[in-house]
Amino acid sequence: MRRGYITVFLSLSLTLILSLVFTVIEGARISAIRMKFECVADIGMNSVLAEYHRELLEQYDLLFVDTSYCGSHPDIANTQAHLRGYMQKNFHPEEKKSLFGEKDFLAMDMGTAEIPEYAVASDDNGAVLKRQITDYMGDYPVGAILDRISGNIDLLQGAGLDSTDVGAWRQEYESQIEAIGLPKKEVEEGKFEEVPLDNPADIANATRNSGVLNLVLEDPSAVSTVKVDLGDYISHRPDRMSGTGLCAEAVEAGGEPDELVFQAYLFEKCGYYGEEMEKSLLKYQIEYILSGEDTDWQNLEQVTKRLLLWREVSNVLYILSDSAKVAEAQAMAAALTAVTLLPALMEPVKYTILFAWAYVESLQDVKILLSGGRVPVMKTAADWKTGINCIKDVRGSLVEDAGGNGLNYKEYLQLMLFLQDAKTRTARAMDIMEMDIRRTPGNGRFRLDGCFDAYCARLCVTSRFGYSYEMTRRYGFY
Repeated sequence: MRRGYITVFLSLSLTLILSLVFTVIEGARISAIRMKFECVADIGMNSVLAEYHRELLEQYDLLFVDTSYCGSHPDIANTQAHLRGYMQKNFHPEEKKSLFGEKDFLAMDMGTAEIPEYAVASDDNGAVLKRQITDYMGDYPVGAILDRISGNIDLLQGAGLDSTDVGAWRQEYESQIEAIGLPKKEVEEGKFEEVPLDNPADIANATRNSGVLNLVLEDPSAVSTVKVDLGDYISHRPDRMSGTGLCAEAVEAGGEPDELVFQAYLFEKCGYYGEEMEKSLLKYQIEYILSGEDTDWQNLEQVTKRLLLWREVSNVLYILSDSAKVAEAQAMAAALTAVTLLPALMEPVKYTILFAWAYVESLQDVKILLSGGRVPVMKTAADWKTGINCIKDVRGSLVEDAGGNGLNYKEYLQLMLFLQDAKTRTARAMDIMEMDIRRTPGNGRFRLDGCFDAYCARLCVTSRFGYSYEMTRRYGFY
């Protein structure tokens, strides 16, 4: 009896012990499944980010994943497939059987891998792109830039250089001359002709339609003639891919996008006249961002036209305040109008001479800037370069000069960029990036709107032991 009693007791004890052991084993399995899920999710999502675009990093120091993977059709579904593939491989790195014939103690398989949220470079008018640029530029001295730019912007806008219609101002005096009219003399019986005024201002004004570059460059044929099809780039492309915008985690980690830092970045990564970059398709990239034309020539022409306008307004304001120069113009006008015997013509003729002189001085300023020299926003007598007789021979009177004081060409471009609409500036900057990346092997159809730098994944795994788990994680370059 005693032996049987012990056997029954032992049997009951073993049942309880085995139940406890199997429960512990199953609990360990559940914990291991969850832990492996966490580890594989981390590996998989980081593996997706490891596929960042190499050329974008090399040329622009930006970390983005191209959802086309060097193809022609960017789609987040491609990334979802990559993520699922990475995780599945990590669940089954090798097919090994245990002593009991079971391949895997956890027997996990990848279920679904969805990416419901992702931040595309062009989202929020390029805010995602600019956030990463702000992060890349780090502790850039924005305050020093702002102080330098804002002072010149205040000077420029205070003088009305970007708003004064100097052409209409000049035409008022030309209209006065036409209204007074020129006297006529009889050259033959019954035939009369106007007494010529021979105003040299007319010679200078005749060059206004010649194109600025043709007037200020020694060799206009050396200007780049590259032409692009703008319809193929992001600022003009109608079928943009879009994501869910700038994520809060990225802003918290790297801060808000900074427009001044973005502008500084553009001058670090983009070329302009006199500082072209080998990698670039359009050689005058800053000029393209400012003008948006499809050829280098037109972009440079538009920028120099605006420079000429600024300089002409500035020079007109100065020359009208310079009594010595006004006296020279008055003496020339008096000599010209003496033969007409119409003293009323002298005043408007004087002003047309002054405006023509300021115009020639402005052409000289633009030539100096394109030659690498400096020109102040507002001049003094010491800064004036041309004489009154230059209006009789505009092309012949312009000379290259790499000296002077004031701002150089790059700094004038910075002022223009600062005054430009931020949305337009960003869209054209993204055009430039696409142009340059497409020149590299395997990236002929590269699109920035197909690139993301942060994403949220909703993951699901199953186990052949009857378990399934879901997880949502956010990863990105921040």
